[in-house]
Amino acid sequence: MIVLSSRLESTEHEYIEMLQLLEPLEFALGGAWDYKQGSFDRYLDGAHKVWLRLPFEVYQGNLDIEAPQDAKIRMGQPYVLKHVYNEGLDQEARVNIVGALFDQFSQPIDPDAEIEPEWVEAGKRLLAEVERLVTR
Repeated sequence: MIVLSSRLESTEHEYIEMLQLLEPLEFALGGAWDYKQGSFDRYLDGAHKVWLRLPFEVYQGNLDIEAPQDAKIRMGQPYVLKHVYNEGLDQEARVNIVGALFDQFSQPIDPDAEIEPEWVEAGKRLLAEVERLVTR
């Protein structure tokens, strides 16, 4: 993980407005969100292993995908991260007893792999574009 300095850090926004600004740049709500925190994530590479992450905390309301209109967010410090996965299905896949779902996908080999300099630069360029959009 490479932390990036940004003018976005500590700024406050309406969640829905940030989402609408970032969606045209192919950002999406990261999968590890809950009602009080989350991130906007955008892949930097074609294999979707290197990402620019814009974390945030909810300081008013709740982040609820069904009704996010009242959520107000405070942006955290952006960073670039890289996940290295086994390709293909997990040979040791397991049944989730609680959800009765079958988890067939591989766990990351290295969830915080070394990031090549060109991806850090790509993250900085994309972050600068986000900053221009948000601070208009």
